[in-house]
Amino acid sequence: MNAPAIGVLALQGDVREHLAAQARAGAVARTVRRPEELAEVDGLVIPGGESTTMSKLAALFGMLEPLRARVRAGMPVYGTCAGMIMLAEKILDPRSGQETVGGIDMIVRRNAFGRQNESFEAAVDVAGVEGGPVEGVFIRAPWVESVGAEVQVLAEYGGHVVAVRQGMALATSFHPELTGDHRLHRFFTDMVRSAQ
Repeated sequence: MNAPAIGVLALQGDVREHLAAQARAGAVARTVRRPEELAEVDGLVIPGGESTTMSKLAALFGMLEPLRARVRAGMPVYGTCAGMIMLAEKILDPRSGQETVGGIDMIVRRNAFGRQNESFEAAVDVAGVEGGPVEGVFIRAPWVESVGAEVQVLAEYGGHVVAVRQGMALATSFHPELTGDHRLHRFFTDMVRSAQ
């Protein structure tokens, strides 16, 4: 099997953990900070972190429009936590000046599961991921308030949508990169292979 080049948007957040998880999932993992680096990857992970800061840095580094263009063109993309917010078409409670990349027809609520001290781990059944539930690490996690007709809901927790897919865009509220379980990264790597 070929090893696709999967970038991790390295502006802010848990970049190193995603690079390690993607490498273990069979990809050639690379950091992406500039448009020319984005052009060299087959797929992209937008990591967890702080979505407002990530949005402002993406604009500052000239990455917002190239990201939007690649996602619109069908580049596989996977957003975790803040990355889920970045992939939303609409944020219910955005901070001033906060922008998104878009790509998934959903409305998300920032910090929906609570503040930092209310972070938790939970077993989450994700459709399409074999081998039982994945361990979800929820840190100031968003949830999905509503989805459009083209969006497939992959997982719910506590009555709220926490994993979705639309075409070649995947998003989770939680952080699989902070666990030793790389099945979601393998799932994404397979998505990237199927798009090649």
